[in-house]
Amino acid sequence: MPLLANWYNNFMSKIKTPESIKDMPLAIVTNIITLATSGFGLVVALAWNEAIKNTVTIYIDPLLGEKSGAISLFIYATVMTLLAVLVTMQLARIQKTLEYKAEKETDLKKKS
Repeated sequence: MPLLANWYNNFMSKIKTPESIKDMPLAIVTNIITLATSGFGLVVALAWNEAIKNTVTIYIDPLLGEKSGAISLFIYATVMTLLAVLVTMQLARIQKTLEYKAEKETDLKKKS
């Protein structure tokens, strides 16, 4: 459950409260986008969850025999952990690249 709590806290920190009534439409659209992308992210995560579970059930369980329950769960947990780490590392790399480019553009604008 700590993972869900972390996701919820991260999600809630992205919801923006408008400064004035003029900012309401932008704040609403921003929050709707945040909610929609989080919802789609959850659906995608659940789809991958099922795909990996089925793969372990179809290909790993027959190799390990009838009493492969715990081993299959560890294999599944390992695969999910590796997938989460790889995706997180790639997203962090993309974010760093975009931040660097944005910083560079800001510096160029300041100089001109």
